[in-house]
Amino acid sequence: MDELSAEHLEELTRALRSVREELKSSLADTTRGATVELDQAAVGRLSRVDAMQQQAMAQAERRLQAQKLDAVAAALERVADEEYGWCCQCGELIALRRLRARPESAFCVACQTALERG
Repeated sequence: MDELSAEHLEELTRALRSVREELKSSLADTTRGATVELDQAAVGRLSRVDAMQQQAMAQAERRLQAQKLDAVAAALERVADEEYGWCCQCGELIALRRLRARPESAFCVACQTALERG
């Protein structure tokens, strides 16, 4: 498999920057309403449980977004180091289809699958 063309690299770099800005914006928006405060006397027990569950789900989503933001930052560092597009595990070129779907990918499909299986 050949290296990424300059056009593909530019396309993927733009995609990474776009994802980075979307994630930063989303994290800033969700951080503003991070804490749920309820008037214990005015709200029923089920409403409190529901609000706490929604808060926990929002916190989990923020953690996932922060992890993805870290992966995007690492991918942009690999672009700067001219190492982007190469699997960090086996050193083979990551398929263009995969990079278009997940531009922050650090591993080829085979290595990612192996890592997920443990």
